[in-house]
Amino acid sequence: MASVTEDDVERVRALVAAIPSGKVSTYGDLADAAGLSNARIVGWIMRTDSADLPWHRVIGASGRPAPHLARRQLEELRAEGAPIRDGRVLLRQCRWEIPD
Repeated sequence: MASVTEDDVERVRALVAAIPSGKVSTYGDLADAAGLSNARIVGWIMRTDSADLPWHRVIGASGRPAPHLARRQLEELRAEGAPIRDGRVLLRQCRWEIPD
């Protein structure tokens, strides 16, 4: 993995903090917006530094949460009004458009 700077971490954290309730963003969308080369970097940041963030609003491009987080993540998103069908977030309806 590419080296991750404190600025990279802070950019991703700021983006995640800005995702509105009922909306989601993908790891790839966040990587693009933060100027990172790979969505996996966002995943690493989220695993290591997201306890105080709305982590549940970050989802894979398939709309499915990671299996070990699925129940909790989908419950939190459902409570915010995000559309979910068959264990998948309907990205077309609730994907956050990251401002430029």
